[in-house]
Order: sequence, then structure tokens, then C-alpha cells
Amino acid sequence: MTSAIVLGGSRGIGKAIAESLKSIEIDVFAASKNDIDTSDLDSVRKFLEDHGTTDILVLNTGGPAPKPFHTITEDDWKSYHNQLFLGFCMILQNIKINDNGYIFLISSSVIKEPNMKLIISSAYRAAFSEVFKVLSKEYAQRNISCVNIAPGPINTDRTQELIENIEEYKKSLPMRRLGEPEEIGNFVKSIIENKIKYMSGVTINFDGANSNYIY
Repeated sequence: MTSAIVLGGSRGIGKAIAESLKSIEIDVFAASKNDIDTSDLDSVRKFLEDHGTTDILVLNTGGPAPKPFHTITEDDWKSYHNQLFLGFCMILQNIKINDNGYIFLISSSVIKEPNMKLIISSAYRAAFSEVFKVLSKEYAQRNISCVNIAPGPINTDRTQELIENIEEYKKSLPMRRLGEPEEIGNFVKSIIENKIKYMSGVTINFDGANSNYIY
């Protein structure tokens, strides 16, 4: 049976991906923050002691609260450096992805369109996306596909926290609605189920036509 590790798999987008993969009989370990907290490198090391190999890896974590640049503390930078960048790097250095496998990164639309209120997330998610792109070429030699999914406004707890008036905000969106986590889950499932391999090293803008960039 094919195995998968989904980080942040107990809620939101991660949970939707985990449930979608379970529906096609993949053996999924949906890791919660209790299993691994990527802001805590000791937690990452402990997780890696128990999880060394998988066929499918989903790198996914929550993000920082909105904070003006001049109020960001040194501890903030260090914590989110670990959570959004270094923790993921350690995971990729230590978890073996089996040949013909998949790695999905759940990043954010801020990697292409930085958000003034989410400057920490914009910085570190973009930085790790660079690492992920470079590594996709190395993984390709073993037919491992790397797909970076950059969600826009998705109906998750985090979006509810970031947006003061959700109903008014929806009216400003091209589709007049938020994306649903299940849509991303079904997208990931369809790639695996249909054995789509050549779409590797790409970033998918999953934002309901909300962004203004074309690449």
C-alpha cells in the first residue's frame, strides 16, 4: 500500500488532503501539531526518528498572525524561520521519498504577491519555495514529482482569523466565494490517482482568479 505523511493533517487544508488520500486507500499519517511542531526543532528531530520513509509527503503548516514590520520581535523571526523554513529543510534532508513518489508543498499566494500584513509569511514561504524548486530537479532523477500549491483565500480557520468581515470580503473576490479545502484535497488526489508525473517543479496558483500575476 502507498504511504503518505501529511503535516498539519488534523485541520484545514491538511485534513482535506489527508481525507482525500485515504479515499483512494493510501495509508496516511495525518500529523497534528502534537506529532510535529516545525517551529520547535527538537520536535522535528523526534518526529524524524519515527518517520524516515514515505511515498508521498505533504509539507504544510499554519502561518504567523498579521504584524506590522516594526513590531516583529527577534523571537518572532526565529520561531517562524524554523516553522516555515528550517523545519521543512530538515524534513527533506532526513525523510526518504521512495522512487516515483510525490512531494507537495502547501505555500501561499504571498510567495508571488507579498502581503504587507503578512511580511514574515511572505519572506519565509518564498525562501523555502526557492529551495523546493531547486530540489525538484534532483528529485526528478528518481521520478519524484514536486508540486508547490499556493492557495489564495480558502475557507479555513486561519482565513476566518485574518478577515474581519468574511461575507463582505467574499463580494470582492472574482468567484464571490472562498475556496474550499476539499478542492485542494481533490486536486492532490487527482494528480496521484492519475499518475501525473511530468508536472513537477511548478507552482499552482489556487486562488479562484484572485491574483494579478500570470507566472
